[in-house]
Amino acid sequence: GCLVIDKSSHYRMDPDVPLVIPEINPEGLRNHKGIIANPNCSTAVTLMALWPLHKAFGLKRYFASTYQSVSGTGAEAVQELENQIQSYAKGGTITKKVYPYQIAFNVIPQVDSFGPNGYTGEETKMMLESRKIMGLPNLKVSATTVRVPVVRAHSVSINAEFERPVSIDAARAAIAAFAGAELVDDPANKIYPTPLDFGRKVKCGVGRIRLDTALDNGLAFWVVGDQLLKGAALNAVQIAECLV
Repeated sequence: GCLVIDKSSHYRMDPDVPLVIPEINPEGLRNHKGIIANPNCSTAVTLMALWPLHKAFGLKRYFASTYQSVSGTGAEAVQELENQIQSYAKGGTITKKVYPYQIAFNVIPQVDSFGPNGYTGEETKMMLESRKIMGLPNLKVSATTVRVPVVRAHSVSINAEFERPVSIDAARAAIAAFAGAELVDDPANKIYPTPLDFGRKVKCGVGRIRLDTALDNGLAFWVVGDQLLKGAALNAVQIAECLV
């Protein structure tokens, strides 16, 4: 689709293939040459929170740590997690095939293979795709992608720095007004999005919005989305609807 690997194993964008999230850059569909790319699932979920905040404050850079569900790998990974949990409950031998480590009751800080700079392909995609979709070619991004023992829906912890002064109220208003996001942010009552709540939901949930204590004009927040929907099939359907 949107990314190719050159002989030195570096990911790079294909400039002739539009990479589109309809809520963000539908204009990219006008100049396609027969191929339109869907974004990486983690990028799609992340940008459902970042884009409205960028429109409000002007994004300068962001740091992300993902909590990616096993269904992002496929049906075999879902079955492997279930088998390992059942084996553990019965006191049996836990075997692994899909992942390099046991995924049940564990987290694995590797999604995709490592590149020469120490970042995985998934982490590099988040940087390159964010730049292309948001139209910010110099955007600074640092991501760490992690597989967690969750069946469905990816979560992302984000720390973002903006050009203009930020406020929690304005950030919440921007998220609430955005078509791709649902504001779920009432920390006093322990209300924030979780994978169990947002599996099979069309919108991505955004919560834990707070002023970042390490960045100037910074916000820290949490976003959760069903990577099989907004991160994949739903986004493709939305692209087709735009074309029609």
